[in-house]
Amino acid sequence: MAGKRKTNPAGSTNSSRGDVLRVLGALKVATTDQIQRIGAPHLTFRHADKETPSKQKQARTASHTGALSDMRKHGLSESENGGSTETGDVLRNLTLKGLEAASYELQRPVTEMGSTARGAGSSGASHPMSVNETVIAMLRPKSNMAKLADDPPHVQAAAQAAVDTPAGIGTIASYFTEVPLPATGTWNAPGKGGAQADLVLTAPQDGVPLLFIEVDNCHETAEELAAKLEKYARFFRRKMKDTDGKERPMWRTRWTAPDDRYGDAPHPPVLLVFNHLGERNPQRTIPRLQELTRHLWQGERQRGGHHHYDRRIPIVAVGLPDLREHGPAGAVFARFGREHPQPLVEAIGNPRRDAADAREHDEARARQAEYKAQVQRAAQEQAAAKAAEREASRPVCTGCGAKFTDARWEATQATDWDTPKDSHPALCDACKQRAVAAEGGHVGTQERREPARGGTERHGFQRAARRPVCTDCGSTFTDDRWKATERVGWGVTPEPRPSLCGDCDRRFVTDVQEAWSDEPPHQEQDQDVPVPVQKTGRWFSRRT
Repeated sequence: MAGKRKTNPAGSTNSSRGDVLRVLGALKVATTDQIQRIGAPHLTFRHADKETPSKQKQARTASHTGALSDMRKHGLSESENGGSTETGDVLRNLTLKGLEAASYELQRPVTEMGSTARGAGSSGASHPMSVNETVIAMLRPKSNMAKLADDPPHVQAAAQAAVDTPAGIGTIASYFTEVPLPATGTWNAPGKGGAQADLVLTAPQDGVPLLFIEVDNCHETAEELAAKLEKYARFFRRKMKDTDGKERPMWRTRWTAPDDRYGDAPHPPVLLVFNHLGERNPQRTIPRLQELTRHLWQGERQRGGHHHYDRRIPIVAVGLPDLREHGPAGAVFARFGREHPQPLVEAIGNPRRDAADAREHDEARARQAEYKAQVQRAAQEQAAAKAAEREASRPVCTGCGAKFTDARWEATQATDWDTPKDSHPALCDACKQRAVAAEGGHVGTQERREPARGGTERHGFQRAARRPVCTDCGSTFTDDRWKATERVGWGVTPEPRPSLCGDCDRRFVTDVQEAWSDEPPHQEQDQDVPVPVQKTGRWFSRRT
């Protein structure tokens, strides 16, 4: 314990010093009260029973005050050189060494940590304090109930009631302050003509991938605010080549946002937070500002009733008191061009477009399902028509008039060589059995043999759809004669009389032989027959 006291004389803990680094690293300048409300909100309820508000504040900020004292010893924070607020609260800020240490706590590059904000409280720091209160209202820090396990029941009940309220957006690491938006120059060396965002919020886990926040203490006119929004538009329109060589909007090279939808690529949203400290009335400033910036935010109405905001800035306005009371989930955010306030996520989005897309998706899915049903019905109707056509052509037994079964119908239509020909193709099974029994039990069939495969026969043949009939006697061909007349292949001598059956073909050959047998044989000529000399034509003669 003595060693820890030498290192940290104020007795601060790692947790309290981490709170200071995270809060001051993000906000640059803050009071001890703001550090405690963000880093350790449970202390607000633990010391709520003190006699006076000043004692309550002193008790709940004691741990972070000690952390700041120890950090000054290590050169991480300024020794109360940041000035003070109008209410007398001391402003705290970090040194360059402290910003480097805070970059590890916030997991940010040191180059994105910004300046130390030394001297920001020389004039009361009303604007930085309003920015900090905006962050607290957006965060709505929740107490860790485990740290209040030993506290009285009424303290736990009060803390639990705050925990049960709608949640805020992001963590302290989600907020960036005083971010340059260069219309010219680079991120580290911005040129003239650009803007500087009071806050940049990145909390995609809470539905806010990117949000620029401007805080106004009602000291600026509507024209001045419109000029600032023009600088925003100029920055949003600026493009540059990314690391892959493709040209993209400059802001996309630093922050991540969802891909744009086809035909609707809006710029990132801008939230205007009005804290009525100055002489300007926001109820008059906002309508005037809305008219001055109409060309920046007005969308194009679509057939479905929604709007497209291609290359437009969603501009939303809210009062800081309403933001404190209702938080980001409250319907207190007025989107320019819309009639009614909405929660923040809906105000910066396009819920009507989302609903229209959902309806279109459902309609497309319904059309696809209907088309599939039509195709299925058409297939069923076609199958039924084929079945009816087949049923209409089903043979009827000539004996009893009953329709053939499928097996009987198939048996009568068999045309393979190895399938025997049905002896009674016009009769059903029962009538066929009776007919066979009446004929003495012998079925008149003719075997059809399939020609041997694998080279056992030299030539193949093609089988006609119907068995040929002899044109002379009218009898059907036998299988052997049928095969002989239909042989095909190279080197196969065609049958000279393919229209005759085997018997008629043999009779034809016998008749021809008998007809030629009555003619006397030719005698050989022993004498030499003079060969006529061929005369040479004029053109082929040779002159000697």
